[in-house]
Amino acid sequence: MARDPGLEELLREALEGEPGLTEKAMFGGLAWLLHGRLLCAARHDGMLVRLGKGQDDWALALPDIRPMAARMPGWVKAGPEAFGDDALRRRLLDAAFAVVRGLE
Repeated sequence: MARDPGLEELLREALEGEPGLTEKAMFGGLAWLLHGRLLCAARHDGMLVRLGKGQDDWALALPDIRPMAARMPGWVKAGPEAFGDDALRRRLLDAAFAVVRGLE
């Protein structure tokens, strides 16, 4: 499956310097884990973001964001229009950090 190097670079730049982050090949792309817990991922078809079950309504109301999969509630997939917006990408990542840090 083809990866999206541009999206991967956007995420690397946004996540640079965050302690406890690791990269791992997953989901047909590249995923970032915070202390071993999935945070987000870049794939050929979009940015996957962990917002938490029942905490994703605000994101799903925005253009170019949809549920990732029925078997993974609380995860959304942001398409190019959404992840290409610097402020929205940062908002999604900040929300993901809040959720994952809450699991520690």
